Amino acid sequence: MAEGGGANTGVDLQDGVPLGALAEGVPLAGHLGEEAILLVRRGDTVHAIGATCTHYGGPLAEGLIVGDTVRCPWHHACFSLRTGEALGAPALNPVATWTVEVRDGRAFVGGRQEAAPLSSRGRRSDVRGPVVIVGAGAAGSAAAEWLRREGFVGDIVLVDPDRDAPYDRPNLSKDYLQGTAPEEWIPLRPAGFYEEHRIERVSDAVSRIDRERRVVLLQSGVSLPYAALLLATGSTPRRLDVPGADREHVHTLRSLADSRSIIARAEKVGRVVIAGASFIGMEVAASLRQRGLDVSVVAPDRLPFERTLGEELGNLLLDVHRGHGVQFRLGRTIARIEDASVVLSDGEELGAELVIVGVGVDPDVRLATESGLDADNGVLVDEYLRTSDPHIYAAGDIARWPDARTGRRMRVEHWVVAQRQGQAAARNILGLAQAWTDVPFFWTTQFDASVRYVGHAPGLDGLRVESTSDGDGRAFRYIEGNTLHALATVSRDMLSLEVEADMESESRAAAGAR
Repeated sequence: MAEGGGANTGVDLQDGVPLGALAEGVPLAGHLGEEAILLVRRGDTVHAIGATCTHYGGPLAEGLIVGDTVRCPWHHACFSLRTGEALGAPALNPVATWTVEVRDGRAFVGGRQEAAPLSSRGRRSDVRGPVVIVGAGAAGSAAAEWLRREGFVGDIVLVDPDRDAPYDRPNLSKDYLQGTAPEEWIPLRPAGFYEEHRIERVSDAVSRIDRERRVVLLQSGVSLPYAALLLATGSTPRRLDVPGADREHVHTLRSLADSRSIIARAEKVGRVVIAGASFIGMEVAASLRQRGLDVSVVAPDRLPFERTLGEELGNLLLDVHRGHGVQFRLGRTIARIEDASVVLSDGEELGAELVIVGVGVDPDVRLATESGLDADNGVLVDEYLRTSDPHIYAAGDIARWPDARTGRRMRVEHWVVAQRQGQAAARNILGLAQAWTDVPFFWTTQFDASVRYVGHAPGLDGLRVESTSDGDGRAFRYIEGNTLHALATVSRDMLSLEVEADMESESRAAAGAR
C-alpha cells in the first residue's frame, strides 16, 4: 500500500494563491508546512481538503472533480470537497478540510478541521428496531458503519463465524501475500472501533431465518430478532474434484486465515502450482513469484482472461507474468495431486509442494433459498436492494439487481461494489429510498501491471473489443451495438474515472425516468 500525495509538493500555500491560478473544477496540489492540501474552485467557493486518499494513499490531485466531489485515480474512492467525508468506497475515513478565506484576489488556507470516521451526516433515523447483518465482509461491515453515519441509534448486530472479519480482503492476494504489507494493515478498523460505535460483533454461524417471527437463529442456539435484515454472505471458493484435492498442502484463498496458511507454507517450500488463471489465481501467482517461489499456472483456457477481458489484454497480462518467470500450462487441467507434485490431464507431472486452487467462487445463497427468498444465480433484489421479503435486503456477491443503464439483471463479485451496496442497503433500510445506480468497478495488480475496470461485461459473446493506446497506457472498450458495457484500462486512470462518471450519469438518468 504505497503512499501518495506527500507533503511539500505542489504550490506553497503559505502566502495564498491567486484566484486566477485556480481554474474552475481543476484540482491544484499544494502544501502548508508539512500538510499536503488540494485546492478546488467551484464557482465563488474555494475548497481545501487533504490531498491523499485515505484508502491506499492515492494522489487526489490526479483525480477527477465531479460536482462537489473528488474521485481518487487509483481505486475510485469519492470524497466531498465541502466536508472531506468519504462518500464512496473503498475509502472509509474522511480527509481533513481547511477553511479558506478569499481576499484581495487571493485564496488563503486557514484552520484545519478533521471529522471522525463515523460522524453523523446530520440526519436522525425514525427506524428504532434492531438491524441484523449476516456477513462481516465488504458489504456487511460497510452497511453497519453507514447506518451509524446516517444517524441510526438502534441496535446493530454483525454476525460472521470468521473471528478476524472485517478485513481488507483484496490485500490478501496482493501486498500481504507478497510480504510487503504487515498484518496490522489488514483489519479495516482498529481494536475497539465497533464497541465504540455500538456495533455488536457475533462470531457465530446462522442456522436459519424465521421470516414469520423475524428472527435469525444462530448455530449456538441464540435468537436475534430484527426489524430489518441484511444478507451479505458473500461467496465460497470452488474446490477441485480430483484425487488428492484434500491433501494438506492444497489451499484456497478467501479468508485471512487462508492467506496466513499459504504464507506459512510458502516460507518452507520452493515450488507452487496455481490451478486456474482467474483474477485470484493470477494475483497469487504474481505475489508468490515475488516471494521467490517457482510458480506454474495450470488452466484450461487458451489465454488468461480471454473470455472476460479479450485476447489482447489477456496476452498483455500473460507476457507480464512470463517476463517475471511465471510458467504456464494452458489448455490443460490438473488430473490428480500427489504429495509433492501434480499430474496434468496430458500426463505431465509438475513439482508442487504447495497447490493453490483459484477456479472461481459461488455465491453463498443457502440462507436465502432455505428461507424461500426469490433466487436465480444469486438473490434477486429490486433497485433498492430489497429481496422478495420487504424486511430483508441483500448486498455484495449474492445480490442480483436490475441495472438501470442496461435494463439487465447483473451480479458481480467485486470488493468495491459490495462495499457500496452495503452503504446503499443501509440508506434504504432507513427509508431513504435511494435506487442503486452505481457502476461496477474493480482493480487488479499483477507485478507492475495494474488494470482498472468499470462497467460490466460478463462475457464477450456478442460484444466487440476496441483497444486504443496512449503512450504506455492502454484502453479496452467492450461494446454491444452502440452501448459501451465496460472499459478496462492500463495506465489510463483519468479515462477510467471519466467513463465511470459518464456511465453513472446515464444510470441515474435511466433510474429517474422510471
